[in-house]
Amino acid sequence: MDELIAKEIATQSGVDPDDRLEDLKAFDDTKAGVKGLIDAGITSLPKIFIRPADELVEELNLGRSQARVPVIDLSGIESDDQHKRIVSELRRASEEWGFFQVVNHGIPESVLDGMIDGICKFHEQDTELKKEYYSRDQLRKVRYESNIDLYRSRAANWRDSLTINLLACNEVEPDELPPVCRSTAIDYVYHVTELGGTLFDLLSEALGMKMDNLRAMECARGRTFVCHYYPACPEPDLTLGVNKHTDPAFLTILLQDQIGGLQFFHDNQWTDVSPIPGGLVVNIADLLQIVSNDKFKSVEHRVLANRIGPRMSVACFFIGVAVPEKIYGPVKELISDKNPSLYREFTVREYINNFFSRSIDKSGLDHFKI
Repeated sequence: MDELIAKEIATQSGVDPDDRLEDLKAFDDTKAGVKGLIDAGITSLPKIFIRPADELVEELNLGRSQARVPVIDLSGIESDDQHKRIVSELRRASEEWGFFQVVNHGIPESVLDGMIDGICKFHEQDTELKKEYYSRDQLRKVRYESNIDLYRSRAANWRDSLTINLLACNEVEPDELPPVCRSTAIDYVYHVTELGGTLFDLLSEALGMKMDNLRAMECARGRTFVCHYYPACPEPDLTLGVNKHTDPAFLTILLQDQIGGLQFFHDNQWTDVSPIPGGLVVNIADLLQIVSNDKFKSVEHRVLANRIGPRMSVACFFIGVAVPEKIYGPVKELISDKNPSLYREFTVREYINNFFSRSIDKSGLDHFKI
């Protein structure tokens, strides 16, 4: 199926489909990822990474925003006054921006730094050690790959990823994780899972519901941690680290290093999400936009390629209950005659399958609208 999609996309782009498929398979078969290209000493981009001409032209016509993403201080959350402030700020950020950063979130800086260091060590270890984890099986609990949509996108992205999949179970066994980042990953998974629960409680209040509503819906149960490695790129203006997309989840918490490159689309312009020491980026994802009936916004975002690198980031996607199947839809408390339901009911598995049936730059929200 992936090969047929790759050929169709190549034909639509005016590229020889057989040549492109051969190039994609040759890259995939190395199991060395983008890091392998850097190790081989390349000085220009292989053609599978070069964005189509129409995308590059469109890029010239888009402005760059100087807006600053909201920063929300979670300190003093136990105080009534501070709690009300935090909920109010979260409501505004979720409705108007879809993106914000949190500071004083309670995760020790040593845990954040340790995770970044562990991911760097994984991706920079000998290729033969990484190959043990290389797979395109999305159900595999721990896997390493380059470009989850390699055969479905118009151009490959400049990144490699290690994925820890906790959709079918709540915990990962230590011996399933790569030894080089095992202890740091276990610590990070624990702390971010706790923070996610806190944020869902606050977001429930921000929607005008009881604090435990989203938690009771098990929005925080299924999680996927995707640990990205972006090598320095020789021609960053011709490619991207990640194509524009929205996330097929309820909420995303992102740890990024201090290099930067993350952008989201706001007021018809790309807006930088500049790193804050000790800060974490949070964005509303598709499923929360649906259950909030469009009150909260899931917005497009992307990652630029950069001459500076490597850059590391770790995204935790809170996906809800995928196994066994659970029905989700707009929360009944938010529906009325004046505010009718905008989306049909769905299962997480249905949403994810739809997401992975296409290039990630195509939003899946319209498919579930009434």
